[in-house]
Amino acid sequence: MLKIYTVLCRAGKMDNYAYILIDEATRISAVVDPSEAAPVVKKCEALGIRPSYVLNTHHHFDHVEGNLELKELYGLKIVGNVADEARIPGFDIGVSDGGIFELGESVAEIIDVSAHTQGHILYYFAKDKALFTGDTLFNLCVGGLFEGSVSEMFTALQKIKKLPDDVLFYPGHEYTFSGADVALGVLGQTPALEAYLQKAQRNLEQGLPAGPYSLGEEKNCNPYLAAVSLKDLASLM
Repeated sequence: MLKIYTVLCRAGKMDNYAYILIDEATRISAVVDPSEAAPVVKKCEALGIRPSYVLNTHHHFDHVEGNLELKELYGLKIVGNVADEARIPGFDIGVSDGGIFELGESVAEIIDVSAHTQGHILYYFAKDKALFTGDTLFNLCVGGLFEGSVSEMFTALQKIKKLPDDVLFYPGHEYTFSGADVALGVLGQTPALEAYLQKAQRNLEQGLPAGPYSLGEEKNCNPYLAAVSLKDLASLM
């Protein structure tokens, strides 16, 4: 079983989420997208762990800036898309679309979703029903197109939509209420969206992440994920 701990980085600025993953069977652990080192180190110390890996979804600075400091401190290995080797600091281990990464007994499937950036990947722990989406899928919205096209984003979202509804997804930023205006404008105040926003508000008021939400919830409430055609998606981007 995979234990997941959320770490807020760049609080009040970019509001990044890093994630600490612990494979309970072996206690082998990893950090997903360490935006900065200090809050990650603080949480690792509280958990009594020394992570063995960093798992990067893509090369943007606000997802990799903690790589080298964590590598120096823990002697860990940096994992990312083999196509991004030259752009990810401290790169050690390359993965690619359709491959896997084993964190102890927890296994992640690698899904290429090039659009936000070329080489952006997702880590999908199917057995644990957990998906780490970086800057591809956020609560109620998606990432901007820095290096890809609307067509590529549409393809990426179709891959996500094929995954089971009960999978929980973990995005790279806290953007829930940034995406709410578009969702409300497109979908209206539906019961599903109202419940979604109420949950987010309750959690954020308690100092917790807004989610995680299931892909089933997201398919009902995220207008980008609900787009059924390239034209529909293009009208939102």
